[in-house]
Amino acid sequence: MIALDDGLPAPLGAHFDGRGVNFALFSSHATAVDLCLFDPTGRHQTDVIRLPRRSDDVWHGYLAGMLPGQLYGYRVHGPWDPAGGHRFNPHKLSLDPYARELAGRVRWHDAVYAYRRGLHRSDHIDRRDSAAMVPKGVVTAPEPRLGDDPPLRRPAVDSVIYEAHVKALTQTHPGVPLPWRGSYAALGHPAIVAHLVSLGVTALELLPIQAFVDDRFLVERGLSNFWGYSPLNYFAPEPRYLGPAGIPGLKAAIRQLHAAGIEVLLDVVYNHTCEADHLGPSLSFRGIDNASYYKLRPDDRGRDLDCTGCGNTLDVAHPRVMQMVLDSLRHWVEAYRIDGFRFDLASSLARAPHDFTPRAAVLQAMAQDPVLSRVKLIAEPWDIGMGGYQLGGFPVGWSDWNDQFRDAARGFWRGDDGTLPRLTQGLTGSRETFSPSGRGPGASINFITSHDGYTLADVVAYEHKHNEANGEGNRDGHGHNVSSNYGVEGPTDDPAILAVRARQKRNLLATIVLAQGVPMLLMGDERSRSQRGNNNAYCQDNAISWVDWDDDGGDPALTAFLRHLLALRRDHRALRRRKFLTGEKVTGAGLKDVHWLSPCGAEMDAAAWADGARRAFGMQVGNDAPDGKRLLLLANAAPEPVAFQVARPVGGPWTPLFDTTAPDGRPREREVLRTGGTVAMPGRCLLVYGRPLARPARTHGV
Repeated sequence: MIALDDGLPAPLGAHFDGRGVNFALFSSHATAVDLCLFDPTGRHQTDVIRLPRRSDDVWHGYLAGMLPGQLYGYRVHGPWDPAGGHRFNPHKLSLDPYARELAGRVRWHDAVYAYRRGLHRSDHIDRRDSAAMVPKGVVTAPEPRLGDDPPLRRPAVDSVIYEAHVKALTQTHPGVPLPWRGSYAALGHPAIVAHLVSLGVTALELLPIQAFVDDRFLVERGLSNFWGYSPLNYFAPEPRYLGPAGIPGLKAAIRQLHAAGIEVLLDVVYNHTCEADHLGPSLSFRGIDNASYYKLRPDDRGRDLDCTGCGNTLDVAHPRVMQMVLDSLRHWVEAYRIDGFRFDLASSLARAPHDFTPRAAVLQAMAQDPVLSRVKLIAEPWDIGMGGYQLGGFPVGWSDWNDQFRDAARGFWRGDDGTLPRLTQGLTGSRETFSPSGRGPGASINFITSHDGYTLADVVAYEHKHNEANGEGNRDGHGHNVSSNYGVEGPTDDPAILAVRARQKRNLLATIVLAQGVPMLLMGDERSRSQRGNNNAYCQDNAISWVDWDDDGGDPALTAFLRHLLALRRDHRALRRRKFLTGEKVTGAGLKDVHWLSPCGAEMDAAAWADGARRAFGMQVGNDAPDGKRLLLLANAAPEPVAFQVARPVGGPWTPLFDTTAPDGRPREREVLRTGGTVAMPGRCLLVYGRPLARPARTHGV
């Protein structure tokens, strides 16, 4: 029989020191913990060893002579008291939350549940062994030093984020070798990197790559959890994307992207786990210490407090759970050189214990952490719990996904009444939303599309969701899409409808890129990728979700359009301000930092702002730009043309720079616009003109 030395309570997890492995596992309510060792196949348990010591709720032991590569798991003993929130069952193997590599996948069987399924009550313990059906942790060697290169740390307002899925982005790319496609290594292939660089992307934001599970109900339908929002472990990369290069392939891809000046951000899911509610499986956290890892209902501790819509909510207010979150985030920064994180349903993290607060301990800990304070932190600022919508509520150092910008932009270009004031707030960085928390324009992540919802092509082609392929009777996915099909639902050959759709795609892209804040683009939108009207393709690991690199969506110039648009943003500091636009005068000539125009050439007054049917406006910015470049934006969302006059104090001459009526964005007409001149604007278009100041402005902090 193998005996363990006492070992140490820190660090948590399994750590090889060159002579053996130290095992340490947190469980506050356990009475004993058994370390289980498995053969290389993971099918056969070879040894069961009781961890000999408990220090401050950490169970630990040291096994001399053990080498990296060993597969292991835990059987945790403790009270079986479902009504009190305790679901210990040593017949169920629990995955180490700190495992840095996994072997095997969940095989769905009733034995992975701690209770006896199918009975009238759910408090009868199930004594079947689950070891053959669950993944094991793999003891890993110490992480090799990657050098002292820090994160790229590009200022937020200079960033352009491209949200993508590892497999969906690379699976069909003809330039990527077949064995690499769909893997981490493919992200760093020159063909993928060159595409991102040519667009002007500065940050690649990946949908979840922390190890996750295909939910049982999806597997039974022949589907998978393609997006990955069902986490099993927060330290290990998801094995399905390892490919022939394995974990080194992920690290190499990140180095290649960094070499091209592209940051890598991860979408992380610390709000819930794959174990669902009290009727869910026992795979890791539930069997180790359910009452510590999960928030339980105050009135019924036998049930989870669900603020996420996924059955459970991680109790990040618990010190050890918060430690796990922080340790895992640091691991991704230090071991993989990740540059930042987007937190799914981030409001759940800051519930201390039940209500959201910007002073939550985990947020304060990140702010002062020497590693995490250096990287980008982005919130999806809502959950489904009471008081969960917190756009603008996160503290300094965070940026928020701005869904109000999305809806205002879609609504304005669709022609909805009353949307112009909300759109112009978004164009100026949403000062009303983010200024109270002490943040600047970089706090607003501006997007029109994301993984959750329609693609850009579908926003202008569908008015109703078409999620039948998900197998839920088209009941899943949200119905609030603020979209239009412009006459025909879905595909059409009508040239007039196709022309309107092409124009609207360009107007929406231009609105993101020309707004203050941080533009975020969805993978494949530059190629007019469609999901056939599916606005919740979370379970579609197929052509519905993949970027088809041989299909330009019938709009071959759209990629060039976006490339030229992002170049315009790079070339003008007026579009990348660090301080909010306020409408105050900033130059000796009495010019304002932002000047709003009516089509008649006059400055917009209270009556103009109150006109809910207004569809056209002008916006002049850059009077205080350090590069001395001013811009005039003219927008007309009405289907009818409008005559737009340019009068003082906007002045002239103005040179045409960009035109959404042109397939690639380049103005067909190069005629200079002078003071007193009139622009005959077509319906549904956005024009950009440029003009240098007589002398470059010296205003700082722009």
